[in-house]
Amino acid sequence: MTETAPVTRTNWAGNLAYRAREVRTPRTLDEARELVAQASRVKALGSRHSFNPVADSPGGLQLDLSALELPTEITPATAGAPATVTLGGGARYGEVVPRIHEAGFALANLASLPHITVAGSVATGTHGSGQRQRGLASAVSAVELLTADGELRTFTRTGDPDVFSGVVVNVGALGVLTRLTLDLEPAFEVRQDAFDGLPWPTAIEHFDEIQAAGYSVSLFTNWARDVVDQVLLKNRVPAEVPGTLFGAVPADGPRHPAHAAGVSAENTTVQGGVPGPWYDRLPHFRVGFAPSVGAELQSEYFVPRAHAAAAFQALRGIGTRIAELVLVSEIRTIAGDDLWLSPAYGGDRVAFHFTWQHRQPEIEALLPVLEQRLAPFGVRAHWGKLFHGAPLEPGHTGLPRFRALAGQLDPRGTFGNPFLDRTLSG
Repeated sequence: MTETAPVTRTNWAGNLAYRAREVRTPRTLDEARELVAQASRVKALGSRHSFNPVADSPGGLQLDLSALELPTEITPATAGAPATVTLGGGARYGEVVPRIHEAGFALANLASLPHITVAGSVATGTHGSGQRQRGLASAVSAVELLTADGELRTFTRTGDPDVFSGVVVNVGALGVLTRLTLDLEPAFEVRQDAFDGLPWPTAIEHFDEIQAAGYSVSLFTNWARDVVDQVLLKNRVPAEVPGTLFGAVPADGPRHPAHAAGVSAENTTVQGGVPGPWYDRLPHFRVGFAPSVGAELQSEYFVPRAHAAAAFQALRGIGTRIAELVLVSEIRTIAGDDLWLSPAYGGDRVAFHFTWQHRQPEIEALLPVLEQRLAPFGVRAHWGKLFHGAPLEPGHTGLPRFRALAGQLDPRGTFGNPFLDRTLSG
């Protein structure tokens, strides 16, 4: 039996009350199929870590897949094909990555938070970090999509090359991701090393070299101080880690990303150069603790890698205004991909992530200014976070292809909502 719940739920941050008429929690695929086929409007509900209404279904149905009984299956590599893991749409990274590791495998990249669902992360283009690492969705080689007619359709990277790049990062507009298959590689170990006090002029001049110093690299700042507060290098073991980093010095203890704002490192993964399994070092935060800071809001913007230095200067120009509202801002890089709605579609990107204080009116007043500063660089916004204008730059070539695909797979707009009607309108 599916469970029905009155919609008194909010998102993770508490800044958004969902307006769906009801939430249903199917336990089998057949139950999920029946619910979708009968609904006029429906959206999948994952870990509720979006800060905007991308997963809301005003007056309609939200489908919570957390109780769906779908096993996690690991398939070893064969000649010409990598090892893979197939998991259900309600699975969270923190639940499945230890099993992947125990089987001797790894995912090449992970997000900062292991608390989020794999399907939700993939659908919104969430990405992780590393100048040679693509976003999480690039690991996907097959998806099972529950479409508006209640049918299950499977799309694969090799079997559906014309549409697969549109199906994966789909912002929930095409259907419900009920199963995903991700490519794996052999398990590896990672160490984390934190450095304090990187001078801004040096950060700009040597940005490429700093990014090359780690498998995954994050810079943490409030944009107003004369130094980048912290640089976090994550390297696959064995690795040569520098004694100093262009003027930044090794931290004398563990650092929370918002260390400069006085936040304790209790919930962070192990630093100090101590090797550990990939799944316990690539995320910033431990799964058993509250993710990130807790009471916060988030935004994230992406610009082409070639514009990194100019974008730094543009944000530094309003650094005082940002610093009044931000707990910490993270700078990282992502390798380009071919997924139509991915933030890294068409080329490498620099990401500017903002962990805001829980002051939404003031943040919403600042976002237009921030976006105007980044507009000359072809800025894109994260689909699941707070932004003001359009999430994609004018002339984005993937958007019209995606709209055509949505018209084919969901002609009645069953998986639409006002947020997607606006952001996908072009």
